[in-house]
Amino acid sequence: MKASKYLFIAVLATAITACNYNVDPGKLYLSEEQVNEQIADGQIYHINDFLDTFMSEEGNYLSDTSLYRTRATNGNGIYVFSIDTIPSTGPGIYIRGRVSTDDFGGNFYKALVIQEIVDGKQQNLRLSIDLGSASGMYPRGQEILIRCNGLAVGRYANQPQLCVPSYNNNTNAQKSTEKIGWAPGRIPAPICRKNFMLVGTPDESKLQYDEVTISECIANYSDIVGARKIDGRLVKLNNIWFNGNCLSQQKEPIPCVHYNPETNVGNPEVADSNADVFAPTTNNVGYPQSRCITDGTKWTLVSTSEYAKYAHYYLPAASYKGSVRGILGFYMDNAGYAPGQDAWSITICDLSDLDLKDDAGIAWVPEEWQK
Repeated sequence: MKASKYLFIAVLATAITACNYNVDPGKLYLSEEQVNEQIADGQIYHINDFLDTFMSEEGNYLSDTSLYRTRATNGNGIYVFSIDTIPSTGPGIYIRGRVSTDDFGGNFYKALVIQEIVDGKQQNLRLSIDLGSASGMYPRGQEILIRCNGLAVGRYANQPQLCVPSYNNNTNAQKSTEKIGWAPGRIPAPICRKNFMLVGTPDESKLQYDEVTISECIANYSDIVGARKIDGRLVKLNNIWFNGNCLSQQKEPIPCVHYNPETNVGNPEVADSNADVFAPTTNNVGYPQSRCITDGTKWTLVSTSEYAKYAHYYLPAASYKGSVRGILGFYMDNAGYAPGQDAWSITICDLSDLDLKDDAGIAWVPEEWQK
């Protein structure tokens, strides 16, 4: 057994060495000339033009027998869930963008966002992919060319994304009637590998951040349709701090609770949603957690998955001020409610997207909760 183990390691090491020395970068990363050759059979669309062309309001999956999530619309003609299939045959349909997220911190699970700069302004799109450790293949800063034929484009909780149709009949969910129906699903890994082509080598410095204020983030929170072209934008908010608040069930800011070992109040491992960490457990329900940041006048939210590596780190004290970078998101999964200020949030990749210091110029040092 020991000899077999050593033989396996030797063979593996030889294979890795061979891979390291025999890779042809020209076959991994397309040049501009190769991009032009690839798209010669069709058309490349700017992201917003792609959405305008192929994403309709109702989608083409809606029928009397093919229903979206029950909360997809309130009957006013606006759908926060939709699916439009993209022709699988005919001319090639392409989009192109640079990856603006990574999943090393665990906050973008099986999802990417790409950014395209058109006339100096951002256009962005979420990609729903059934691919773990996606950043290993598509790191932040990597430009990709995507052939969209045979895929779909739709909205999940009003957020546009490239996807495939997916039917969910999760009767074990807490609110099963709201979980049943068609919604955008993850593109299978083999299709990602086939349809997503790398253009050049990763260059994170080419990503563009829009420096905005909290007021600018929330100014259009009631514009459900207009929010779709803003969702996914890479932003930086300056002169902000965490004020120690989370959201109540009524979507109003309330103070977070610090852990008390005697009463176990504030324990993030027992679904105490008010614990003063980034994301207490939801017992695998899976909804994102929100923590408030403010500029002293307005507030907005930083959104974190309970599965993020930093989920149980304490929030920075209000004495630490500075900037936060992340993906601007408008998440509305129930068309029956009017969107409020809580609809907008910033999703960071990990704690490196926070740059916070106290009045003495000392940087905030993350501290993990422990029982």
